[in-house]
Amino acid sequence: MDAADIVASLLVSGIILVSLLSNAVVLICFLCNPEIRKQAPALFILNLTFCNLLLSVSNMPVTLVGLLAAGHPGGSSVFCQIVGFLDTFLTTNAMLSMGALSIDRWLAVVFPLSYHSRMRHRDAVMALGYTWTHSLCFSIVGTWRSWVGYHHVYASCTLCSARANGTQFIIFTVSLHSLTFLLTLIVLCVTYLKVLKVARSHCKRIDVITMQTLVLLVDIHPSVRQKCLDEQRRRRQRATKKISTFIGTFVVCFTPYVITRMVELFCPAPISPHWGVLSKCLAYSKAASDPFVYSLLRHQYKKACSLLANKVLKRSPLNSSFGTENNTRRSDNIVSAANNSQPPANKPIIQ
Repeated sequence: MDAADIVASLLVSGIILVSLLSNAVVLICFLCNPEIRKQAPALFILNLTFCNLLLSVSNMPVTLVGLLAAGHPGGSSVFCQIVGFLDTFLTTNAMLSMGALSIDRWLAVVFPLSYHSRMRHRDAVMALGYTWTHSLCFSIVGTWRSWVGYHHVYASCTLCSARANGTQFIIFTVSLHSLTFLLTLIVLCVTYLKVLKVARSHCKRIDVITMQTLVLLVDIHPSVRQKCLDEQRRRRQRATKKISTFIGTFVVCFTPYVITRMVELFCPAPISPHWGVLSKCLAYSKAASDPFVYSLLRHQYKKACSLLANKVLKRSPLNSSFGTENNTRRSDNIVSAANNSQPPANKPIIQ
């Protein structure tokens, strides 16, 4: 093993550890918190978590063994075909789940009053049915045509051009990435940009009300006024940061791998195994970042984690800042009144 393989092995090991722990926490929160379970988009989160966990215990360890062994990890060809089947199925299913989550957020923000009638549990189950059917079709075709095997460039069992016969494999691979990666990327960009447009419109409206409130309160303390202005600036930046995270992590993690697969089809020059493994590691890293991007940084999951931690440690949550809250209650009420003057039914919620 050279230094690059050692670094790649450590990287894959870290991704496996973080992915297992973070996705397990999301699954535990889902099982223990009824408020999370009763929401329709929680089914998309559950499906995404399921795909990430299974990817962490099936494909990632095979890649790690391939790096450590500097070649085929061994075992039967049937085992590698099963792992290759899972690689296509889980990656495709995870991408489509991200697209479904973006559509759900678009409905929640653009149509807040009719959201619950547009996105019910039945609608979420139908969307999941499509993602599973879509993923199974490509996975079954690739395995049935014996187009999966150990690929030394990516040190993993996946779609392998060496086992293919020309034009049919090219059409299959282009269709797979066009109808999964490209389609999901278009859905993410369209829906989240619509969400950002609505969020900015509401922020401008709330900013006008905030400034009018500050003008009327002529005797307001300068520190409270500054706090209002800081909250106003953070509110404008919050939606942009979250939407940039949703789209940015998807592009950064999956684009290098997809472009490498396309170059591999049409360029006769060999691809460096170091670059191939790096692109595969980036794709794997999406499984480790998804729990934080879509779940664990949200208030509901933070609350669920806090309750579970208190239950495990057998302690009661104490409000240690009671005295401080009494001292600052007047300023907080003014800030709250300024920031929440907009009717709640019309305020976008960027989860």
